[in-house]
Amino acid sequence: MTIPERVNASWIATLGDQQLLRAEATLHAEFQQNESVEKQRRGARYAVLEGPEVLVNSWLRWLLVNNETKARGLQIRRRSR
Repeated sequence: MTIPERVNASWIATLGDQQLLRAEATLHAEFQQNESVEKQRRGARYAVLEGPEVLVNSWLRWLLVNNETKARGLQIRRRSR
């Protein structure tokens, strides 16, 4: 599945539940990677919305998809690290 650079409600609506869960997992991993880099860089001064564009965009893309998974009542399963 190709995830567009600009995630929006129209694209999300085209996804079935399993596709949505896969997109959520992919976007969460991307956000988590960007967040980890920024946390190392900024330490205690870290704030997601004050980070670089790549961090904020990855957070927003994940958040939109994550909100839809919750709205559909889907259970998100994360692998433990």
